[in-house]
Amino acid sequence: MSTLVVAIASFVGFIVAYHTYGHWLASRIFQLDPKAKTPSHELQDGVDFVPTKKEVIFGHHFTSIAGTGPIVGPAIAVYWGWLPALLWVVLGSIFIGAVHDFGALIVSLRNRGQTVGEVAGRLISPRARVLFLAVLAVALTIVLAIFGLVIANIFAFYPESVLSVWIEIPIAVAIGFWVYKRGGGLLVPSLIALGLLYAAVLVGVYWLPIDASQVFSFSDAPNSFWNPIVFWTLLLLSYCFVASVLPVWVLLQPRDYINSHQLVVALGLLVLGLLLAGALGRADLVDSAPALAEKIPADAPPIWPFLFITIACGAVSGFHCMVSSGTSSKQVENEADAKYVGYGAMLLEGALAVVVILSCCAGVGMGVMERQPDHSYQPIVTSDGAVVTGEEAWRTYYPLGDTAWKDHGLREKLRAFIEGGANFIATLGVPFRVAIGIVAVLVASFAATTLDTATRLQRYVIQELAGTLHVKPFTNKYVATALAVGLGGAVALFAGFAADLGPGKGGLVLWPLFGATNQLLAGLAFMVTVFYLWRRNKPIIFAALPMIVMLIMPAWAMCHKMQQWWAAENMLLFAFGFAIMGLQVWMIVEGLLVLPRVRGVLEEAMPPLPKDRVPEGGRSC
Repeated sequence: MSTLVVAIASFVGFIVAYHTYGHWLASRIFQLDPKAKTPSHELQDGVDFVPTKKEVIFGHHFTSIAGTGPIVGPAIAVYWGWLPALLWVVLGSIFIGAVHDFGALIVSLRNRGQTVGEVAGRLISPRARVLFLAVLAVALTIVLAIFGLVIANIFAFYPESVLSVWIEIPIAVAIGFWVYKRGGGLLVPSLIALGLLYAAVLVGVYWLPIDASQVFSFSDAPNSFWNPIVFWTLLLLSYCFVASVLPVWVLLQPRDYINSHQLVVALGLLVLGLLLAGALGRADLVDSAPALAEKIPADAPPIWPFLFITIACGAVSGFHCMVSSGTSSKQVENEADAKYVGYGAMLLEGALAVVVILSCCAGVGMGVMERQPDHSYQPIVTSDGAVVTGEEAWRTYYPLGDTAWKDHGLREKLRAFIEGGANFIATLGVPFRVAIGIVAVLVASFAATTLDTATRLQRYVIQELAGTLHVKPFTNKYVATALAVGLGGAVALFAGFAADLGPGKGGLVLWPLFGATNQLLAGLAFMVTVFYLWRRNKPIIFAALPMIVMLIMPAWAMCHKMQQWWAAENMLLFAFGFAIMGLQVWMIVEGLLVLPRVRGVLEEAMPPLPKDRVPEGGRSC
């Protein structure tokens, strides 16, 4: 019953927040104007700037910001107890995360679709532009390296998910051409795509699980470059290059639209399953995991401030400002749609994070299934034949011990959600193997969507940096994309080799930096929104308080980690951490120097568009 109460209370809270706090922000603070000319119309080019229906852009925006962030973060954070994780997700997403995303989207919409890093140059100072873009470039490089590893792990452990993830690509391209070039409707092809996607899940589960290690003869030598992780990483990065340079309507928009439908179905099944399991008393949150953990692994960091760094997506994430101002602002058709896209998508991500917390606790507590060589699953039982349930089952994924935090990492936490969520869906009568396939495809699709969006965002950042620094070759989208993919691949392949992690796992080298860097980025994005409002004599307290929180907590965590890196003589991570902290402090100083004299003073106007700038025509998706 506790699972049922927590789920309903959380979901109702998100709905109420959208219609109250979200409405206040949209009407009183940002004053959305449905008659305003958006960048998608002003700069329409049929490639990046494409007017898009709000349902489609919502799908792109949500699947891009979600990724595996609201899955991995909450799945790790419940080690400290499900209650603090739940409170941070619900309150954080309503009062911090959704405000952050909404603000970044509005600021970009009213500055011709520029990224918040570019806008910072006019709102704060020219140096702030370079500082912000530098932080963005570092964060996106880590995202490209680590998300490839996430997907590779899912493909390796759940081969039934591979077919569904890749089959989305030709389906998405077909829908893009059907809608944009032929003027077709979206409803029928969307339903067909959804049917094909779930048919592929069944095929992958029962007949065609694609296990790369069974298809290719990989080397068994330590640190060999020919291994499944490298294979999937190279394939995914090659795909990202193509996806990044194609017009958004060809692949990015329709794929994200398909994923949004898949998400609705998968989330619907998860929610129905957890409600039924909770009502039947089969999933008890209180009995499955501690609300506030009294014991944690000896190597676990303290809950303060690391809870706020571990759960990023799902509460607030700096990566979201890049999506809001990098791709979504270039596609929003009507400024009035910004609340639905910017504020609403973040609340839905918060709801997903709540489902993750419940799956990793109450769902796992329903029983742990063990994978068999034939890809079937059998429950783990005690010596007397009883199925292991409750906290004993939960401890199989969240054990105690001196090094349990480190030893039970990414793969185990992904498994906790996938298999805990599958327990919920199986309550509805769905075979457990199929339920596993549904949830695994959900996670892999999210990660893949974030990967290709991050590549496009990194291309924008490199182009903007190149333009600011007058390095003309890198303003070309193909050269900038090649550099983006090359940096991500270099970190994934060569950094992993140098750190003795193995090629393909290099993202783990810089991953300890990402949590704090990502959240510092959220604080800096809030700073841009605050300056935007400050210059217009608008209230800023609702954004200034979250800004302070998101500058202090990540800096505190970064300093804590830097002490550990210094003690361990890990000079690489210490140097990166020191540089990122330096960039943050520098930008804060820039802001404090400018703040007293810009109250009510509008920033310099955008330069006029060239006279020969004629937007391309074309039907919006």
